[in-house]
Amino acid sequence: MSIHYFANPTRFTRLAGRIQPWSAGVTGLLLVVGLYLGLFVAPADYQQGDSVRIMFVHVPAAWMALFCYTFLAVASAVGLIWKHPLADLAAKASAPIGACFTFIALATGSLWGKPMWGTWWVWDARLTSVLILLFLYLGYMALWQAIEDAQKAARAAAILALVGFVNVPIIKFSVDWWNTLHQPSSVIRMDGPSIHASMLWPLLLMALAFKAYFITMLLARMRMELNLRRIRALRLAERDS
Repeated sequence: MSIHYFANPTRFTRLAGRIQPWSAGVTGLLLVVGLYLGLFVAPADYQQGDSVRIMFVHVPAAWMALFCYTFLAVASAVGLIWKHPLADLAAKASAPIGACFTFIALATGSLWGKPMWGTWWVWDARLTSVLILLFLYLGYMALWQAIEDAQKAARAAAILALVGFVNVPIIKFSVDWWNTLHQPSSVIRMDGPSIHASMLWPLLLMALAFKAYFITMLLARMRMELNLRRIRALRLAERDS
């Protein structure tokens, strides 16, 4: 199916309205199961104790911070290259969601770092690059607000998104490229996960819950933006008539 099939806002809105209740239901179910398994079933770590349970929010939020920015960059590229009318809208709608996930990752990382490292923050390669990611999200949203012309705003924001994407692999491989306090990957590894299944399954369920939440909020924000554009168009038509 062509990416232009959903270029029609009415067709997209109708499909999104069907998907959104299901994705919201899946989000709630996965969150309940994932949090229950992570907080009450998964064992405490032999070194970190119960503080390791922060992982079940921190790690999926960090994954989603990178996923949302990757989605934003891809949508921006589609908008720039193929002029898809909903691509820039999707990128704009995803930015606040990604910024929230990035903030959650930084906040929970600080909470986790205090008992483990003895400090709330260090200028670690991973932490610093994630902080830069948050600034990229904020800068992207600020560009949309600063430029009145929607097409110029979309183009400027898309260029920033694509330039900023270089930070995504830096975040991913920072623990391999530099000496860092942050532990290396224990799930996505060439030789398989090094984390025990009792902790891996709640972690994956929380990751799926966050992904379903992203879909739900993305569709909601896109539908809201389309409705706002329709209202503005009607007001302009009434003013000109």
